[in-house]
Amino acid sequence: MLDSLRSRARDRPLATVAVLSVVGYALVIGTFAGAIPESVFPDLTNAQVNLFSHAIAAINTTATLLLLLGWKWIREDEVEKHRKAMGSAFGLIMVFLVLYLWKIGGGGTKELVGAPDPIYYAYLLMLAVHIILSVVAVPVVLYALVLGLTHSPRELRLETPHRKVGRIAAGSWILSLSMGVLTYLILNWIYSYEFTTGTGM
Repeated sequence: MLDSLRSRARDRPLATVAVLSVVGYALVIGTFAGAIPESVFPDLTNAQVNLFSHAIAAINTTATLLLLLGWKWIREDEVEKHRKAMGSAFGLIMVFLVLYLWKIGGGGTKELVGAPDPIYYAYLLMLAVHIILSVVAVPVVLYALVLGLTHSPRELRLETPHRKVGRIAAGSWILSLSMGVLTYLILNWIYSYEFTTGTGM
């Protein structure tokens, strides 16, 4: 079964990426639109929303460090270390996605209050960059991942655009996660917040 799926993904990487991207987008949009039944999500208190926020920030920080290490290792031709770092980072992002959707669907989010206007608008800009990159990077990250999982190191270097796509994927991913962690710090530790619904951390 797994060999068959791997073979199909290898033969049709773009189709595989398209299917996975649609599933991911559908889960996120469905959660924000209220199209997914409420019974799927835990009923979170405000204190639990805070715990989810802290856990998500820790996951994103760890994933960012793994991505930076993976980038460093591939530049040093440490292919196996690179593969493990990038695979682990992707696994953490899957955990993040589950926690994030549970937090949004079961408890909502928080809004920044009490910050001076320049900080507030800088926060909104960073949050926008984080969200936009999170959305547009999905197919690129998945394409790099699918190629990495279905080809040998030699094939990746000589027969696929993995190196070029991987650079774009890792760069956008690192920037997105960094902006997410920075907005988390501003919202949760530097200024005040109030509980609401939306796309904050």
